[in-house]
Amino acid sequence: MVDSRPSDTRDRTPAASLAAPALNSGATLAAWILLGLVGLALLASFWVVVPAGERGVWMRFGRVQEKILAEGLHFVVPLVDSVETLSTRVQKQEVATEAASKDLQDVFSDVALNWHILPDKANVVFQQVGDEADIVRSLVNPAIEEVIKAVMAHYTAEEVITQRDRVKAEVDAGLRSRLAPYNLAVDDVSLTTIHFSQQFRDAVEAKQIAVQEAKQAEFVAKKALRQAEIEINLARGTAEAHQILQETLTPSVLKYEALQKWDGRLPMITGEGTSTVVELDDLVPDRG
Repeated sequence: MVDSRPSDTRDRTPAASLAAPALNSGATLAAWILLGLVGLALLASFWVVVPAGERGVWMRFGRVQEKILAEGLHFVVPLVDSVETLSTRVQKQEVATEAASKDLQDVFSDVALNWHILPDKANVVFQQVGDEADIVRSLVNPAIEEVIKAVMAHYTAEEVITQRDRVKAEVDAGLRSRLAPYNLAVDDVSLTTIHFSQQFRDAVEAKQIAVQEAKQAEFVAKKALRQAEIEINLARGTAEAHQILQETLTPSVLKYEALQKWDGRLPMITGEGTSTVVELDDLVPDRG
């Protein structure tokens, strides 16, 4: 037998010598890529981007600074500076409220409030209150509920409906006054729905029915009164016409009318002790 092991050793030696540099080259490339990524991450940590419609609250060692970062790219020092962003766009908050009217009726209303943070006071807002969630929870919702209760207490349930614009104006003014000290601006307030308890709605419906029935009865009474006045006026007119006719029918007129209708023949009167002569004046009745 021929021992082939020395021959195999000689064949593998050149291949191993070629693979070693290739492995070293791959490791070096991976190291450079990793180093580049670390460098980019380190470089990126020196910059912060504030999106459109927001303001950056700049803090150094956790202390809020007076400078507010506007939209765009800003330089910061890692581990020293940090930035929190707050939206200054108009935000909408809807709250379902319950209050009591002046006449102690339950008033349920859905309020939609449009508000925003004053851009030049974003740092103060963040320092005093916090982010948007904290603002809504700590300021906006309690303010809506308190103002609604205060305003509704000035109106009866009926006035809340009939003077809705006035109620809305007072709610708007109350919310502006309440939120202004916290550097929050009110853009608009809407009372989307206002409703009352079922018992009150039933009472209102019954009242409306009674009012309609009263109006109908009043209409019928006025119609009967007008009809009576017409009949009285007609009777008065007829009496006055008769009075005028009686005053204008003189004996001469009556004789003339009788002659106009006379056919020229005198009536025949028979009987004992009677005269056949009839005077024309006897045929015409006196005015009396």
